[in-house]
Amino acid sequence: MAAAPSLTAMDLTIHNTFLPHDDPDASLAFYRDTLGFEVRNDVGQGTMRWITVGPKGQPGTSIVLHPPAVDPGITEDERRTISEMMAKGTYGIIVLATKDLDSAFERLQTGDAEVVQEPTDQPYGIRDCAFRDPAGNMVRINEIR
Repeated sequence: MAAAPSLTAMDLTIHNTFLPHDDPDASLAFYRDTLGFEVRNDVGQGTMRWITVGPKGQPGTSIVLHPPAVDPGITEDERRTISEMMAKGTYGIIVLATKDLDSAFERLQTGDAEVVQEPTDQPYGIRDCAFRDPAGNMVRINEIR
């Protein structure tokens, strides 16, 4: 009888995740001013900017806001598809979490974020809300209970 394979857990964390932008200044304002994230890096210029932001007190976790269709390997048809998906809000998504969903929702409403869903108790046990950032990315916020 063969011994069961031994699996050693890897020590992994989420370091960076990428969300597209089509207006770096609007995206920067949303993540910095509305969500309160700190700016960690801002390189490039014009629409060719890569902006790294992250929650204060969590230096190991960042979001890189990037121009999505600048890779030279992307075709014009792919660029068009990316633009269409961003416009519909189906290209990028991020799920954040907070202990006080109602306060987070109020702050986002004050910041003129596009509300997709008000705080709701979901049938699968999570209470959350949803917004779209200036590039159309879905930003869901779960309440930590």
